[in-house]
Formats: sequence, C-alpha cells, structure tokens
Amino acid sequence: MNKLTKIFNLHDGEDDREKTLEIIKKNIDFTGANLWILACAIIVASVGLNVNSTAVVIGAMLISPLMGPIVGAGFALGVYDFNLLKKSLRNLALSTIIGLVFSTLYFYISPFKDVQSEILARTTPNIYDILIAFFGGIVGVIAVTRVEKGNPIPGVAIATALMPPLCTAGFGLATANWSYFLGAIYLYCINCVFIGIATFLIIKYLKYAPKKQVDEKQQKQVRYIITGLILVMLVPSAYLAYNLYIEQQLKKNIELFIQNEFVENGHTIVYKRTDLNKQNREIELGFLTKRFDKKEIDLYNKKLNKYHISDTKLVILQDSTDRLLTMKGDILNEIRGSQKVDDRDIKIAKLENEMALNRFDDVNIYSESKILFPTIAKFSIANHTVLMEKDSTFKETVVIISSENPLSEEEKTKFELWLKTKLKLKRIQVLQDIQPKIVPTKKLK
Repeated sequence: MNKLTKIFNLHDGEDDREKTLEIIKKNIDFTGANLWILACAIIVASVGLNVNSTAVVIGAMLISPLMGPIVGAGFALGVYDFNLLKKSLRNLALSTIIGLVFSTLYFYISPFKDVQSEILARTTPNIYDILIAFFGGIVGVIAVTRVEKGNPIPGVAIATALMPPLCTAGFGLATANWSYFLGAIYLYCINCVFIGIATFLIIKYLKYAPKKQVDEKQQKQVRYIITGLILVMLVPSAYLAYNLYIEQQLKKNIELFIQNEFVENGHTIVYKRTDLNKQNREIELGFLTKRFDKKEIDLYNKKLNKYHISDTKLVILQDSTDRLLTMKGDILNEIRGSQKVDDRDIKIAKLENEMALNRFDDVNIYSESKILFPTIAKFSIANHTVLMEKDSTFKETVVIISSENPLSEEEKTKFELWLKTKLKLKRIQVLQDIQPKIVPTKKLK
C-alpha cells in the first residue's frame, strides 16, 4: 500500500503553496500585458479559423491567457476563497465578452464568410470533449503546482482549446448562424467548467489549507453546485455523442450497401449524395450507363432494412435528369481526352524506343577505331531492316568503312570482333567502301 501511495504521490516536486497562489492570482487579472495578449490571440485565432489554418489556430491556443481565471476559479473553490472565486468568474466573464466582441467584429468585416472545417469542428461538442477538458485540466493544474513547470502547459493549452470555440461563437454571431453560436459556446462552457472542476479536485487532493473555515452546509452547497454543473454539461454532451455514434454507423451502413449492391456488381456510380435529415433521409445515386426500372428501385429500397438503414429512401437519378446528363457528358469528355493523351504518349514512347535502338555513340566508336585501325578514313553505323522472302524481316547492325587501302580479312575479322564486344552485339556486318587515291594534277599553263 505504501508503494502504491508513493507512486501516486503528488507532493514530490511540489512548489511552495504561497508562490503557487501568487502565480494563480497574477494570471487571473486581465490588465496590461494579459489584456493585449488576449486581444491579439483572439484575432490570430479568428484569422486561423477564417483561412482554415490549423497551425495558426494552434498558435492562438498557445498564446491565449484564458486558462488563468478558470484555474483561479477552481483553485478558489478548493480553498473556499469566495472573494477569489468572484474575482476569477468576473475576469472570465470579461475575457469571454472581449473574445466574442473582437471575433464578431473580425468575422463581420472579413469578406470571407465560408464555413471551414476548423470552424465546423467546434460546433458539435460531445462527451469526448468533456474527457479532454477534464483530464487536460488535471494535467494543467498539476503542472502549475510543480517547481518545474515543464512541457505540459503548452500541451494542455492545445488540448483544452478555449480560444477556437470562443471565436467560432463570434463567427456564429457575425453570420447570424445561431446553431454554430450555440454549439461553439457550449463547447467553450464545457472546457471552462471541467478545467475548473479538475483544478478543484487536485487542490482538494493536495489538501491545500482553506482560506477560512466553512461549515458543513457551505461545503454541501459547493458540492451541489459542482454536481449541478457536471450534469448540465454531461447530459447534453452524452446525447450529442450518442447522435454522433448513430450518424457514423448510418454512414458506414450506407457505404456498405452501395459497395455490396452496386459497385461489386460492376455499376459505375458517377453521382452520390446522402441527406441524413431525420425527417426525410435520402440516398441519391446516379450511374454512368445502367438504368433501373421501378421494380428494381423498389427492391433496392426494401434491401435498405437488411443493412439497418431505416426511414431512408433510395433515389436513383436516370438519364432524364439534367444534372446527371451534364455530369455524364463531362466524365465521357474527360475519358476521351485522357485516351487521346494516352495514345499520344504511347506514340512518343514508341518513337523514343525506336530512336534509342538506332542510336550509337558514333564519335567515340570512330575515335577508338582510328586508334586500332589507322587506315580507316570514314565510318558509319546504323541498324537496318533486312527484307527477305515470305514477308519476313530482321534487324541487322551494318557498319560501313572507307579507306584508301582495304582492310585485310584478318584485320576485318578483328574489327568485327572488336565492335561486337564493344556494342554487345551477336551479329554485325562490316562493309568496305574503297576510296581511290586522289593524285593532285598539275595546273595547265
């Protein structure tokens, strides 16, 4: 038991408690440098969300001072310092309002109002976000109470993302998209509450001395408040997590249905759209060549239940649909265009191969042959197609040499053997072109 207690002991490496309290109080205030850093972090995060840059969003998380008042609130609850709690909550509310104002103004002014994936990721919180916030908060407060703060602080800032959901809520306000605003602000509240609760639990575990003695009634009130906050955050997030699981399973079943019933039967799908609206779920499919009659479509609709796809209608777009016709035309044109390109590439490759077969390093061969056989004056080498009877042909390497005095049979044999060895050829034919000796004539007077 003592060994187990030693393993989980958090008192080793713990910083002076008065010093820790001063650090926490300092990080609560949003005046001077902290206010400037907060404002800049809001703009950086908003720009990152706007241009869909993960790196910029992570940078904003790292420089954000938003965790200060949250940790302060959890710490204040742990030591029953209600003045510090009020101050922490007041500063947290102030920083939240500042974040919403700055991000809303940015997104209102920004000409880019497209919903990027970085924004969408902060609009549908679930129970997993609670786990991240809670365990990230535990790591964060443990790091705060250490003598050496170490690397956990930046990691906690990234994992327990506070700035991105706050700025996403600003995007929802700027674009009047209330579902985005509510989803993002709910995620922001989840992070704040569970980081605070994690801080409270670690402070109680470390047995920090209370600021003042409180009676059992006040302690119960604190426990009731924390329990209420946990339930308020946990129940909706658990419901959203369940819906996410159902949606993922439905998508998986739809993909399995399409793969088994159409793709594996050789039907080329050129258009696919799934609408998972709970009231009117639809799967729209368009095919390149295959047409289906009403009986076949009804049969496929019945097969949906086999794949546990309930309350969903399969709609197959036929050739009469304008958008399908346009899509088919585009695909066929693309195929034809790619075929033309492929044919051209094949012809070019064929010509290059033919050129490579007929290409010799004439200059080097001639230079070396002159050293071995000085009487050679001219030299030519090439592959020739030799025609024979019965429409048969074969390739043969032919070398033509010219010299004032012809090579002897022995020299010619040596020349052929040298060329065969150098060019790694089994067969070669050497032809001699004897050049008459030119005698200069006297000029006529």
